[in-house]
Amino acid sequence: MVVSRARAAFQKSTLEIAPQVYQLYIRATSTILIAGEELTIIDTGLPGSSTRIARFIHSLGRSIEEVSLIIITHNHIDHAGGLAELRKLTRAKVAAHKADLDDPASQMPYPKLIKRLLRIPSLSNFHSGFLLKPEEVDIHLEGGETLEPLGGLEVVHTPGHTPGSISLFSPKHKLLVAADALTRQGKNPWLPHKSVSSDFPQAIESIKRMTDLDINIVCFGHNRPLTGDVTNKLRELIKKIEV
Repeated sequence: MVVSRARAAFQKSTLEIAPQVYQLYIRATSTILIAGEELTIIDTGLPGSSTRIARFIHSLGRSIEEVSLIIITHNHIDHAGGLAELRKLTRAKVAAHKADLDDPASQMPYPKLIKRLLRIPSLSNFHSGFLLKPEEVDIHLEGGETLEPLGGLEVVHTPGHTPGSISLFSPKHKLLVAADALTRQGKNPWLPHKSVSSDFPQAIESIKRMTDLDINIVCFGHNRPLTGDVTNKLRELIKKIEV
């Protein structure tokens, strides 16, 4: 009964997108939980998100201490900001692409107004405190690796939003966790936001490479998942922008 009530409380902000794969929508940012034999978290949300993540894990009858792997799709505060809290609660290994770890401060392509605000010492110090640093990452990814969750989770390097942006593909579920390498426009995938992308032409090239994957479900960093023949929709998107 307690578990049922807890699940009901999360119903509006949590989706089971595939067997044992959940999207938690916390403060407008998605965190993916893979509840296999061990637990895996993809993206940790903004600072302060760990409490919601831990509560949802508990609602499944599991423990936050079972998290063995945390994957960060890119080094932005809304995707990596909650990592420090989760590292204190778990013994999980942390994986991220090495291109986002060389000079974290350069990976933050924000609009001009936000950049000016971040030059204010108090804000700059706060912001940099939630950026991933090389010494905080156990597994420095390059792209092309296959991680253990879901019987093989392929790491796809999809730069453009940041130099080290990655997507994660499960062939078994035809599921792509694209994070901010894609956005959603209605019932269709769409381009990442240009104003917060480090190299927009490169981001488009990354989307072209996604069309080589057989995708039926795609998860975004800031929206509900999209289902159906996603690969074909990505091909249609490429056709539109190349006209």
